[in-house]
Order: sequence, then structure tokens, then C-alpha cells
Amino acid sequence: MAENGKRILVIGGGMAGMTAALEAAEAGAGVVLVEKEAYLGGRVARMNQYFPKLCPPTCGLEINFRRIKNNPRIEVLTQASVEKISGRPGAYEVAVKVEPRYVTPACTLCGECAKACPAERPDEFNYGLGKTKAAYLPHAMAFPALYVIDRKACPEGCTACRDACSYRAIDLTQQPETKTFQVAAVVAATGWCPYEAGRLDLLGYGRYPDVITNVVMERLASPNGPTGGKILRPSDGKEPKSVVFVQCAGSRDENHLPYCSGVCCAASLKQATYVRAAYPDAEITIFYIDIRTPGRLEDFYNKVAGQGIRLVKGKAAKVEQDGGTGALLVIAEDVMAGRKITQRADLVVLATGIVPNTEGLPADFVRDEFGFLMNPPGRTGVYAAGCVRRPEEVSATVQDGTAAALKAFQCAVRSASHG
Repeated sequence: MAENGKRILVIGGGMAGMTAALEAAEAGAGVVLVEKEAYLGGRVARMNQYFPKLCPPTCGLEINFRRIKNNPRIEVLTQASVEKISGRPGAYEVAVKVEPRYVTPACTLCGECAKACPAERPDEFNYGLGKTKAAYLPHAMAFPALYVIDRKACPEGCTACRDACSYRAIDLTQQPETKTFQVAAVVAATGWCPYEAGRLDLLGYGRYPDVITNVVMERLASPNGPTGGKILRPSDGKEPKSVVFVQCAGSRDENHLPYCSGVCCAASLKQATYVRAAYPDAEITIFYIDIRTPGRLEDFYNKVAGQGIRLVKGKAAKVEQDGGTGALLVIAEDVMAGRKITQRADLVVLATGIVPNTEGLPADFVRDEFGFLMNPPGRTGVYAAGCVRRPEEVSATVQDGTAAALKAFQCAVRSASHG
């Protein structure tokens, strides 16, 4: 695309990163896409449905995966992290460390390695709700479509997976490798992490197994999740007859996250539809400080509220357990009624907020007071996109990724024209 041949580096393979990589590559730029996990798709790959249309993300992901696979300008590095960035706009040198997958492109997804594997590991894709073998496919739609060997979980000296592979697609001698690239611009799209619910002492997470987070709820409702899409109580596998959603679990709180994460209200409304669809007679309550569903999401709010969802304006202060029945007790304020109430629940879902995932990023990126990356006016060369820049829904993340691609492409073109 340019005389100097320098590419654009995109850090993060979620929706923002994939969008930035695709838009830049389809405009003519070479792109190196770096992802720390063994697969692309980020948090979206773990979702059950988008709001407000309530459609699954699999369709959009599949289209993006196909576009990436068919674009020779994009080099994808999974299980990779950026170790160092040096230089200036138009002339950066980047060192990327790539961890071994121990599985080569000869893999046919036959699954014989997993069948033969004697070891297990926590299923990170499902937030530890179950286990996988040490030889595993991250999820059914994983891209790249290759198994992975978690050698840290393997018994010392074990070669069962290699011995079971008739395609000779397993290479247990692979070593970490550091690759160096000359790039014109860098886009950070490293996404977000849910706020650590264990810090919310009074809300019972970690103490009561039936207090879960909103990201775990997505996996419980997903057909490729640990329960096959059945929303069941983790404690006993039973169907919940009453579900309480606690909004702003740690958000808008000076002791935790002082900001609003923007999407949690719509996400909980969406998850309430999961419960209503699975259990038409279930009692569903949402405790909130303010319901924030601006613009087109206001219609979504009205639609969901009309499904018999009880919305209570008031902050949940504490979650306890009834010593006699084992039921969860959500103690909260009902602002409109002017009194404290106690709501019984079989399952409590904490709407934890969005925390920018900036771990491992070089200091070249400017952060705001909350830790989100910034794009300061007039600064070129390094750009941020997606939820690492600000909390936002998927459609806004795609727009943000496109904007970052345009800026990075312009930087690359300028650097080529200036020699």
C-alpha cells in the first residue's frame, strides 16, 4: 500500500480490533493483528445475544472471521503480546512475543488429542464454570480453527495427545518466539474486563454460589455454554423460580468504579428476556439507581419492561442467605415507596461494570483519570479503539474501530509520502 511497505499493528482481536484490522486492510494497508488469547472474537464471542435485536453474535463473527481468513494483507498472531514499542509515528519498531500453541495448521479438528488427554484445566472461555482437557478447542466457532495444548496443565513428560494425532499436527517441541515488525501506526483495541465482583463484600459473590455476574449469565444462557443454554443455579443445578438483577454492582461508587459503564442497564434488560423466555412464570426483579437506555434503546426498555419485569428504583445494599431455606435475600431500598425491602431470590445476577484492559500496553498510550486510553487531539501514530477507550456497546465499538483504522491508515500514507 505504501512505498516503505510498513504495516499497521492492531493489538487486540475483539470486535474493535478485528474491525480496525479489516477496514485498514481492505483499504490497502498491511496489518499485523495481535491477540493474547488463542482465538479471535474477544468478549463478544462469549455472548449469547446482542441487544436490542436479541440476535446471536455468531453470524457477525463468522463474517468477520471469513473476511480475515480471505485477506492476505492481515497476519494474525494469537497467544501473542506486545513486549516493546519504540520509534515515532510512521516509523515504529515493535517486538511481539508469541507463545507456542503446540498445534500446527495440519490440525483437522478431529478431537482425538482431547480424547486421549489425561489432564484437565479450568474452562476459561466459560469463566471457570467447568473444565476442558489440556488439549482443547477454545469454543465451537474458534478462529483460528485449531486445537491448543495447555502444557502447564499436562503431566510431566506426557505425550498422549501427540501419540493420538494421526495427522502429526502436534509439535510439543515448539518454543516461545519473539517477532519484530516495522509499522507505521499502532491501534490498541485490548477491550475490557468485568469489575472484580469479589471486592463487593456485601453482595455475596464468592460466598454464595448462586450469586453470579452478568458475564457468567451470558454463558449460562448460551447454547454453547456449560449448561447447553439452560439457566440453572450453580449450587444445585435447579431451575430458578425467582431472579434478581443488581445494577451498578461496584459502579457509580467512589469506593470501586466512580463512573457509569453505560451498557449494563441494557445488558440486564436483555438477560431478563433470557429468563422470561426460559421460565415464563419466573419472578424477575431489577434493582437500579437509574435506568440508562438512551436513544434507540428506550424502545428496548419499554418492550422488556412490558414483559412483567419488576423494576425497583433503589440500590441493593446487601445479599444474605436465609439460614432455614437457603434462599438468597436481597436487602435494598425502594426509593419510590420510601422504605427498605427484602427480596427473596433463587439466583442473583450482579451487573458488574467495564474496566479497561490495559495490562501489558506500553506507556506510549495516554490514560484518563479512570484508566481508559485516550486519543489526545493532535497526537498521531498510536490510537485507541473500543472499550479500552470508553465503555460502549458493540455497534459503537465497531464504529470506533473503523475510526481508528482511518487514522492509522492516514498516518501510514503520510509516512510513505514523506519518505
